[in-house]
Amino acid sequence: MSAIRRKFGEDYQVVNTNRGMTFSAPVKRKRQRFVEKNGRCNVQHGNLGGETSRYISDLFTTLVDLKWRWNLLIFILTYTVAWLVMASMWWVIAYIRGDLSHGGHDSSYTPCVANVYNFPSAFLFFIETEATIGYGYRYITEKCPEGIILFLFQSLLGSIVDAFLIGCMFIKMSQPKKRAETLMFSQDAVISQRDGKLCLMFRVGNLRNSHMVSAQIRCKLIKSRQTPEGEFLPLDQCELDVGFGTGADQLFLVSPLTICHEINTNSPFFDLSQRSLMNEQFEIVVILEGIVETTGMTCQARTSYTEDEVLWGHRFLPVMSLEEGFFRVDYSQFHNTFEVPTPPYSVKEQEEKSSLSSPNPLPAVSIPTSPLLGNCGRGGRRERLLSADCADHVDDQASRLPSKLQRMSSTNEEHLWRGLKTRSVLPGGKASSMGDLPLSIQRLRSSSIPAARQSQLEEQVQLLALDGNAEEGELEKQRLPVAISSITAPNPTPIQIPLLGTRPEDNLPPKLRRMNADR
Repeated sequence: MSAIRRKFGEDYQVVNTNRGMTFSAPVKRKRQRFVEKNGRCNVQHGNLGGETSRYISDLFTTLVDLKWRWNLLIFILTYTVAWLVMASMWWVIAYIRGDLSHGGHDSSYTPCVANVYNFPSAFLFFIETEATIGYGYRYITEKCPEGIILFLFQSLLGSIVDAFLIGCMFIKMSQPKKRAETLMFSQDAVISQRDGKLCLMFRVGNLRNSHMVSAQIRCKLIKSRQTPEGEFLPLDQCELDVGFGTGADQLFLVSPLTICHEINTNSPFFDLSQRSLMNEQFEIVVILEGIVETTGMTCQARTSYTEDEVLWGHRFLPVMSLEEGFFRVDYSQFHNTFEVPTPPYSVKEQEEKSSLSSPNPLPAVSIPTSPLLGNCGRGGRRERLLSADCADHVDDQASRLPSKLQRMSSTNEEHLWRGLKTRSVLPGGKASSMGDLPLSIQRLRSSSIPAARQSQLEEQVQLLALDGNAEEGELEKQRLPVAISSITAPNPTPIQIPLLGTRPEDNLPPKLRRMNADR
């Protein structure tokens, strides 16, 4: 069927052997391309008006851009006209001086140019002089100053014409456009999965053994669209990422390579599915640039893929094989593809399905608030460890207070936790040491607190110092506000840790007790 379609075109009719059933294949209009498969841009410029003079100002580039038939015509006409004009000037000089009337040129007469009798002889003299042939039969004599001046002008003009036309032909022949003929692109592009991601892929290859230095590839999506403001943009160009951020666009084009464009949220094909591909209209322009190794000139090869040339669920056949001592590339399989299992959904639809099928996230742990530490101040040790935002929340609340209150709050918290670690806290955050106070003050402090109050405070200090399992953390949450309120109370009650004996003196070392008894 494909052979018949290539031979007869798309407008053919498929007839079944059953006479009762006759149907025609869908006729699809030929797609108008922006860039042809051979890289030629299908754009013509018209209605230039007075801008055509710009082509004359850049005459050399204009001649190089012309087709070969026009270049050859200009080349031949320029030399022919120049030769005829210069030959006519030599004939005019001979006619003015009367050299044409002296046909034989006797020995007593000295002409301007020897042996120039008519126009053909003047033309031959110019050709011999211009081509530096110099047969020696025709030559300029010293009796002709105007001939000497014309000879100098002829030499200068001939050099200019030679440099211009020969340079133009050389640049025309050495253009790297023909080098692009040996750079191949696959006939079709494919969409399939690679490394678990949906990708648009096509293949490039180099038929020559000479390398493309600094080869780089770019892709443009040509698609008409309408902006939210209502502006219609025909043939809007959008960049397709083929590894610009990772350096994958820089190619070492020794063997055929498969160029990959990952379809993600930043791709214009994010919502493209197998069904929507049939109704889309776009064109992917591929541009391969590099420096020709042999000439050092920059070469650019181009091609394009329309939506009909993008195959969903296909992959390229491998073309590399290992032989004895070298790798072999089979270019007969360069354009061939085969089908692979590929989801018919777009990346957008796949992400929506995966988000719906994913389990619900764990509920957030509710932590009761605390007037000092905010939402992260209370709770057990496990809850404090699981809360990753606790420290940031406390810093945010502390930064909202005035600077003086921030200093007071930080000082109080520091003294509180330092006292809890040493298990001896005084009002105001100062650590108590019975050995550092005089004996009279120790008696007053111990006698000023009843025994019941001492046992209660002992429980509070011991409970505040605990940092263990969940039960200890729960007791800490219940006792911590009591200790904090004791700091902020206007008339705090002094806290004294109960001693081991009934009297304060019993807790002193023996040496100090003897010294007290002597006093």
